Amino acid sequence: MRLAYRTWGDPFGSPVVLLHGLGGSSLSWEAVAALLGEEWRVYAIDLRGHGESDWPDEYGFEQMRDDVLEFLDACELDRVGVVGHSMGGVVAYLLAEEHADRVERLVLVETPPPFPGQPAAEGPPGGPVDYDENAVDEVRAQVADPDPRWAEELGQIVAPTLMIAGGPESTMPQARLSDMASLIPDCRLITLGGGHHVHKRHPDQVAQQISEFFTS
Repeated sequence: MRLAYRTWGDPFGSPVVLLHGLGGSSLSWEAVAALLGEEWRVYAIDLRGHGESDWPDEYGFEQMRDDVLEFLDACELDRVGVVGHSMGGVVAYLLAEEHADRVERLVLVETPPPFPGQPAAEGPPGGPVDYDENAVDEVRAQVADPDPRWAEELGQIVAPTLMIAGGPESTMPQARLSDMASLIPDCRLITLGGGHHVHKRHPDQVAQQISEFFTS
């Protein structure tokens, strides 16, 4: 897999990796990344089938997780802070479950919990798209019917974790986020409001919460 990515900040700063949601790209993090770049070395990845990365016609959260692990190896990044929005949040917590030694801290922004029956939050986009439409059905099917191990292994996450919810404006049901947070050993859940794309609506607040969490 060839993965495209963008960077911000001091090349020698502590690394933070940003993972976007379904139908997005690294550009969806631009405002947050610019703010985080004042303190961190930020890497925002285009996940497979999105943006300028390869579109391989094979999509799955575990494949995306393995892509990110290979990215960390290729960039010689040992331990990183990982921030994921929605689909990217699922990839992020799977990475923290399977490769605890690589994730220093974990932030999940409006991330669907791994419980059956969760609807996908993103609706169909208006206008041209910058992603492989073949990814949509596969990703949504896995959100609705996740592998039971994903929930079972939340307790294996050792990284301190922050969950950020978008509140009642969000198109993603909020009720079970607290259930997910309760299964992660060291996890705090906060609600900022702003809906599902809270990182775009309130990039300053999201960046502040991430920075404070990473330095706490």
